[in-house]
Amino acid sequence: MRVLIAGANGKVGKHVVRLLSESGHEALAMIRDEAQSGDIRDLGGTPIVADLEGDISNTAEGCDAVVFTAGGGPGSGAEKKETVDRQGAVKLIEAAKESGVSLYVMVSAMGAADPASGSEGMQPYLFAKARADEALRESGLDYTIVRPGRLTNEPGTGRVEAAENLGRRAEIPREDVARAIVATLEAQSTSGKTFELLSGDVPIEDAIARL
Repeated sequence: MRVLIAGANGKVGKHVVRLLSESGHEALAMIRDEAQSGDIRDLGGTPIVADLEGDISNTAEGCDAVVFTAGGGPGSGAEKKETVDRQGAVKLIEAAKESGVSLYVMVSAMGAADPASGSEGMQPYLFAKARADEALRESGLDYTIVRPGRLTNEPGTGRVEAAENLGRRAEIPREDVARAIVATLEAQSTSGKTFELLSGDVPIEDAIARL
């Protein structure tokens, strides 16, 4: 499978690149800075220099799937959340449609289902994610929307809890989110589904298969 990863130099994105490569897939890693290319190659990916805030129209050509795991970052303001988390996701939707991509996996956020209930500081992020998710649902593409809980840098356990609505808030290692993304791509059984994801007791492949 040939997969384009937007946000490939991020903490989740790097795990996705590595895991896809280790599983025998071709990971095309979208990065903004040529200087990041060495790290991407070390992970087994092929770097593509493109900026989500610029022109990305041809980046998805020849791809079977795209993964959007980019973000403005925790220190960025509301404007960056709009241009990256929402507009960047929409640009990739259009690029995927133009290139005939069969699956779009969106890394969203727990709380995007009800962004108004978030704290004042989190609302710009959650509203951007919610609007990006809605644009994907209306795009006509096959899609999966993954909404993880609070991300940590702890080593992955390979075990999660996944459901449309888990009814609680908790944490999950970024590595396990990446493993769930790869499992979603490989299973191709979650098309049209949105699910929340937290650390749990179920092996990731089993949790994805049960959705």
